[in-house]
Amino acid sequence: MEGEVISKNFIEQIIDKDLEEGTYNKVVTRFPPEPNGYLHIGHAKSILLNSGLAKEYGGKFNLRFDDTNPTKEKTEYVESILEDVKWLGADFGVDYYYASDYFDAMYESAVKLIKKGKAYVCDLTADEIREYRGTLKEPGKESPYRNRSIEENLDLFERMKNGEFEDGSKVLRAKIDMASPNINMRDPVIYRIARMTHHNTGDKWCIYPMYDFAHPIEDAVEGVTHSICTLEFEDHRPLYDWVVRELEFEYPPKQIEFAKLYLQNVITGKRYIKKLVEDGVVDGWDDPRLVTISALRRKGVTPESIRMFMELSGVSKANSTSDMAMLEYCIREDLKMKARRMMAVIDPIKLVIDNYPEDQTELLEIENNQENEELGSRKVSFSRELYIEREDFMEVPPKKYFRLFPGNEVRLKNAYFVTCTDFVKDENGNVTEVHCTYDPATKSGSGFEGRKVKGTIHWVDAGTAVDATVRLYENLISEGDEVLKEDYSNLNPNSLVEMKNCKLEAAFSDVEPGERFQFLRHGYFCIDSKDSTKEHPVFNRIVSLKSSYRPKKD
Repeated sequence: MEGEVISKNFIEQIIDKDLEEGTYNKVVTRFPPEPNGYLHIGHAKSILLNSGLAKEYGGKFNLRFDDTNPTKEKTEYVESILEDVKWLGADFGVDYYYASDYFDAMYESAVKLIKKGKAYVCDLTADEIREYRGTLKEPGKESPYRNRSIEENLDLFERMKNGEFEDGSKVLRAKIDMASPNINMRDPVIYRIARMTHHNTGDKWCIYPMYDFAHPIEDAVEGVTHSICTLEFEDHRPLYDWVVRELEFEYPPKQIEFAKLYLQNVITGKRYIKKLVEDGVVDGWDDPRLVTISALRRKGVTPESIRMFMELSGVSKANSTSDMAMLEYCIREDLKMKARRMMAVIDPIKLVIDNYPEDQTELLEIENNQENEELGSRKVSFSRELYIEREDFMEVPPKKYFRLFPGNEVRLKNAYFVTCTDFVKDENGNVTEVHCTYDPATKSGSGFEGRKVKGTIHWVDAGTAVDATVRLYENLISEGDEVLKEDYSNLNPNSLVEMKNCKLEAAFSDVEPGERFQFLRHGYFCIDSKDSTKEHPVFNRIVSLKSSYRPKKD
């Protein structure tokens, strides 16, 4: 719109300036996950931010696996990350990269630093290096091996590569400043000896680069212009800049930090999620109670709603915490026009209409979504015996209870008015059947002008009902707790409630995996991709209909 003011975040402002001043003539961003676990909702922010910036500036977005630590990395994680990034709609083209593809370049870079007198082989143990490093208040001490000659360092480093030394016996360190106020600059380790089989390079290498050394090289080799990462890397930026400067890259990448996405009462740490999986507390990395991207996908969350959530969360330099209620709001907003609104009875009791013909079934025309005519309508069968929710009948109701009770009249959604006349209990005193009469003149849309009922309830025809299992989810940890206790004592016992023998309308017999629906009054649901079968469908609740979040007005 002409004259519209577009507000840009601080990263866009930096990019605009860089392009204007000719620092770069194109924009290349990247998402560099370590393949040591499944991605979660926090990673989605980085994926969408980096891919979104590349798209906005007509640039390129790289997906690169930061696989410099073979002890924790698996091909399973690589495959899951690829699926997640594609599902979110982040376009990385046809190719993706591995940090390990650049191991030769990293080795040559380390040799270059040695030749410049900027790196040396050190024989101190890990504990001694830690001790020599000093503290935030005291400078470090120089290693006794710091002044080895360039020739000796080149010889030792090559012999490290050739496997002549034991694991941990030697490291290669950058020679920077042991008195630097930034501890990361106090001669950091940039290579270590570790005899490990790598998922991509096999046993070719027995030395591996450290992340802080490898990462700027990967960015520079790929032509990344803006290396956008989270705030915990802010103190590492001087080292990043030192590496690209000393290695004399023609177009050095620029590191920019932004605030992570923090969610209240949600477990996002890979270590904690891995423990939950390994201890069998959840049924895998994609358990819908988790916020891994694969779990959100299995639960039925849409990529569009995650993108909306990220836009509402914004991009800033200041850490803040978002509420799951905001994500749930985005899910409802995305699904309210897309999902068919259908009838499902989760805790059923039988409703018998005594004066309805026993051998009669009629088909009622019902809109699929009253707010979206394009979704059309469907035929729903109606007969003498129906199922209703157990909570929709009370023998002795409290005040302002407008559903079924003896003598009360309600509307059956899209059908008729019925009046409760009787009910049946089992030997334990539980109501098993409710009896009523109907008024044929009150068929939905006709015959009841001036006649009001305060209650409307949904129903399912008993003769055509589909049996299903419905899973209702809550937060995995008890409300008010921020972290999961090691002994699991604060696990929410209602994090998963499985309702069996639910009754769904007949249209559910012909639905596809991944389809999402609104169950009237219950919320939005999705067919479970793991456990559901044609014979025994399983539905996951994505989100309830009630929202505690209210978006801010402009």
